[in-house]
Parts: sequence; structure tokens; C-alpha cells
Amino acid sequence: MQVKHLLLIAILALTAACSSKEVVDENLSEVELYQQAQHDLDNNSYTSATAKLKALESRYPFGRYADQAQLELIYANYKNAEPEAAKSAAERFIRLHPQHPNVDYAYYLKGLTSFDQDVGLLARFLPLDMTKRDPGAARDSYNEFAQLTSRYPNSRYSPDAKQRMIYLRNLLASYEIHVADYYLTRQAYVAAANRGRYVVENFQETPSVGDGLAVMVEAYQRLHLDALAETSLETLKLNYPNHPSLVDGQFKPSVAEADNRSWLSKATLGLIESRPPLPPGETRANQDVQKQFQDAKDSIPSDLKPKDENGQVIEEEQHEAEGNNNSDRSWFSYMTFGVFD
Repeated sequence: MQVKHLLLIAILALTAACSSKEVVDENLSEVELYQQAQHDLDNNSYTSATAKLKALESRYPFGRYADQAQLELIYANYKNAEPEAAKSAAERFIRLHPQHPNVDYAYYLKGLTSFDQDVGLLARFLPLDMTKRDPGAARDSYNEFAQLTSRYPNSRYSPDAKQRMIYLRNLLASYEIHVADYYLTRQAYVAAANRGRYVVENFQETPSVGDGLAVMVEAYQRLHLDALAETSLETLKLNYPNHPSLVDGQFKPSVAEADNRSWLSKATLGLIESRPPLPPGETRANQDVQKQFQDAKDSIPSDLKPKDENGQVIEEEQHEAEGNNNSDRSWFSYMTFGVFD
């Protein structure tokens, strides 16, 4: 209980500290505001630096430090763990100063903010697998770094952005493989095959391409698409002969084939089968439709069924054979099942 109380007190104290707003002296000059903001940045007082930089920008919008204050504000928000404020400030600077000599820094900080956005407090201290988390911020970061490297290839921030893009691309490819594996376990083989093909087509030169081919092989085998499965398997053997799914040259599925038996059949070890297993290409829905049709046909009164000359009900096979020989029957005979012939 003491630990819970301490945590509650710490959360309340942190909330109160974050909610408090610093009042900036209105008599400070532009130079004094900028110098104090720089002093706060050097001392990691990012909340105080943010307040002074905002005051500097609002009080002296056309001063000598206005543009630099906007850049410093992006950095202060980023370091203060305020990603939305940092990206908003970066977008505003890019919109207002597209030809500024340091606009590449705004692009870089914008991508860096999205890059670190998924790394929360737990991820900093616990070995979490980032490839299994929502990659929304990772995609944003990749696109923002791509804008930087394409528009400013000679920027001093481009080499670091390119290295981060390689990491992000590998992360996004691994995430797609995790989704494909989930689809395999859920027997959604078409969706799994599409995810695997997406990785192969869009994430070339990443370590996940081999995994994408393995997913395609397994999904196509489950779908009985033998030609596609064989083509994917040959590609996998040719390019990734040491892939874990290949054991002594033979493909080993990562997910065991699903057991679609009922719970009663599983509980009795197959001694009581509630419903027989489906033949290849057959579905439960098709069987249900056929059963409904047969039940409706069996419920027809015997007086309405076709009869022979002796008054005996003609069986279905015999009736069909006679129908094939009597191709000159009228439409009225067909509509009344031959009752009035």
C-alpha cells in the first residue's frame, strides 16, 4: 500500500509541476530573453526555455532572434517530451521559412520527434519488441526523413537520417511479418499471402524478405495453390538457402495445420464425430444449403410427386432419366412436376 501511495503522490506532483506556467518578465529585452532561454537550454530547463522562446517570438516577431527562436522552440519541445508541439512548431517554421538556410534542421527535428515518439518510459528500461507495436509514428518518421534526404541531400543531417531510415524500413518490414504470422494462426491464408507478397515487393534488401517468401509458401500450400507455392519455394531456396523454414531442403511450416474438429470430437479423441470432416473444396455453408434443399424436397406430399402408369411414385433418378427422354414436355408439365400430364 505504501508503494501505491508513493506512486500516487509522485504522479500528482508531476502533474502539478507540468501544469504550472512560468511568468516571463515583461521588461526583458530581446537580447535578455534570448540569453536566458539559451541558459535554460544549457541547464536542461526546457519548460522555462519554451516559455521564454514563445515570449521572444510574440514580443519581437521581426527581431534579429525571431527565426532562431522558432528553431530553438522546436528543439525545446522535442527535449521536453512534447512531440505534438515539436512537430507543430517544425511545420510552422517550414511553412513560414521554406528558403531558410537552416530549414533542413526543422525537417530533421520533425523526423526525430516521430522517431522517438513510440519509445515510452517502459521501452527505455524494458526489452520490448518494437516490431510488434503500432508502426504509425515509425512510418511518419520514415517519410519525414525521406523528405529531408530528397530535398537536402547535402545537408549535414542527411547521413544520420539515412541510417535511421534503414532501421525504420527493417522495423516496418518485421511488423508486416508479425501481422502475416497472426493471419496464419487465424487461418486467414489469403490475407497472410498478401502480407508476405507486400514485404517481398516493397521491402527489398531487408532481412524480412525471406520471411515474406516463407509466409507465401505456407499460405499457398494451405490454399492448395500448388503452382504458386512451388514458385515461392524455389525463390526461397535460391535466395535464402539457410532460412529457418528450410530443414534439409524441405519446407517446414511455422504454424501447424489447424484442427477444425468440434470440441466433442477433440474431447473424445475422435471417437464421437459430430460432423464428418469436409472434403477438399467443400464448405459447411454449401453442405447446409444442400441439406435445406433436400429437406424441402422430402417434405413434398406424395400426392404432388410424379407417378407412373400404375400410380407408383417415380424415384428421382428414374424421373430424371424419363425427363431426359421426354424433351418435348410442355412448360405446364414442368411447372406442375408432371402431375397433370
